[in-house]
Amino acid sequence: MSVSEDRYIEFIQDVLISVHENLRELNNRKLFAEPEELTHIEARIMAYHEFLAILRQSARDFRIPADRIGL
Repeated sequence: MSVSEDRYIEFIQDVLISVHENLRELNNRKLFAEPEELTHIEARIMAYHEFLAILRQSARDFRIPADRIGL
């Protein structure tokens, strides 16, 4: 099975859209969260940011323009 470059980019962009939607939701939840929930929410936000940083670094390592994949 051969997958085109456009299909890979579409896949990565779909994942990034989901990550950004989750971050937006978590940031909204953080505004109304109980104190005991805040640590959990902030940890998830940090994990998403770390994931995005890993993707950015990998894109640089592979010489993939970040804007091409939506970073």
